[in-house]
Amino acid sequence: MQLSFVNALLRPRAHLGLRASRTFLTAPVNFSRRTVPKSYLTSEVTSSPLCNSWLYRRCYSVVAQRKPAVLHSLEPRFFSANAFHGAAQTSQLPVLAPPAVGRWLLFSSAMVFAVIVVGGVTRLTESGLSITEWKPITGIIPPMNLEDWSVEFEKYKATPEFKLLNHSITLDEFKNIFYMEWGHRVLGRLIGITFVVPLVYFGLRKKLTTSMPTQLTGMALLIGFQGFLGWYMVKSGLEDSIMDTPGTVPRVSQYRLAAHLGTAVVLYAGMLGTGLAAIKDWRYARGGSWSGSSTMNWQNVLSNPVVKRFSRLSKGLSALVFLTALSGAFVAGLDAGLLYNEFPLMGGRLAPPMDELFSSAYAKNADGSDIWWRNIFENPTTVQFDHRVLAMTTYLSTCLLFAYSRRPAIRALLPPFARKSATAAFAMANVQVLLGLATLLYLVPVPIAAAHQAGSIALLSTMVHLLVSLRRPGLAAQMWRKTGMQAKSSSL
Repeated sequence: MQLSFVNALLRPRAHLGLRASRTFLTAPVNFSRRTVPKSYLTSEVTSSPLCNSWLYRRCYSVVAQRKPAVLHSLEPRFFSANAFHGAAQTSQLPVLAPPAVGRWLLFSSAMVFAVIVVGGVTRLTESGLSITEWKPITGIIPPMNLEDWSVEFEKYKATPEFKLLNHSITLDEFKNIFYMEWGHRVLGRLIGITFVVPLVYFGLRKKLTTSMPTQLTGMALLIGFQGFLGWYMVKSGLEDSIMDTPGTVPRVSQYRLAAHLGTAVVLYAGMLGTGLAAIKDWRYARGGSWSGSSTMNWQNVLSNPVVKRFSRLSKGLSALVFLTALSGAFVAGLDAGLLYNEFPLMGGRLAPPMDELFSSAYAKNADGSDIWWRNIFENPTTVQFDHRVLAMTTYLSTCLLFAYSRRPAIRALLPPFARKSATAAFAMANVQVLLGLATLLYLVPVPIAAAHQAGSIALLSTMVHLLVSLRRPGLAAQMWRKTGMQAKSSSL
């Protein structure tokens, strides 16, 4: 019996803990998950008949000198790191992107948002044609002395913009427009660096889900294409043929400007949507709620025909917001905002005369077969009228979607984040309409016009969040959550 007691003391089960029995001479040693307090063990053992024996002193010295360790159960706990790590080893779970990936994508989208706004200011201040060369590497360094500035100024003097518009500009005034365009280009380069370097890091560390490498690589290529497209746009405003066309104002091609803006908006929406989805998937996989609801089952919600219809309407409205923003690029490229500075009428009428909307002066084919589409994209009057129609259609559609989401039957089916996103879209649409009216009525002031362009991206952001709120969790997130639930069930 003494040997059994010694073995029990010298070979404790670390994951269960040790508790000395009050009747150790007549009862077997009892084990539990509790830690052994030294005072408790002393009071128990000193009351034993063996307290004066050599065996007691030897055993007590071993136990008394041993520090009471904090013992933890090794049973799997729901969403603990050990549980999921073990589950990943046994079930070979797919890679789930950590929150750092989502935060990086959101930061990248914020930088794209900033470069869109800076690009708008560059266009409004007519600074985009101040740099006449495209040097992706060395162009990051601005002129450092008077000699360098003189060289750049002489290059600008050879452009149609200087000869027709800014022939009286001074060197100091040239520096102002130069730095605006230079800042826009440098910010674009920073976006490329801050996107590609983390992408390579996360890819090598295998922190991306199965579909992410293809998507993010496409975004990286799109960033590089944006740099080329930006120079291609600027080059259109530097052509000498502009000097040969009577009445022509030196400006970049509205087609290339729209392509440049549209690509940036697509890139922004892709980064924002992917980043939001990554963060929401991580939270869902770790036991969090889906789209702000802990009681809704996403399979039941997304399979509901009413929710499917709401989702289709949201996607259609998102496309309409994008199309309206794209039409704004044509308005900016043709300076169409300087015409008909009144609302809701245009020259005292709801719509200009048909011969003004579809003027034969813009047709280039002898038979006039291109009159309709050239007026839509090249006639400033038609471009502004189209932008008005698209803007009001977008606003009314946003109001209707918001009202639809407030209906009791629909509200009960939509997850909380979807309802909040619809409300945010409605609020942002009101702000955007006010900014658009102020831009038109006050003859396109730079601060208000830049805020109007930023408002279009903010409105699109609310729609992107709405679409993300109505998406199903990623496959990796579903598998991780299922494994966590199984681990929790097995531990009970």
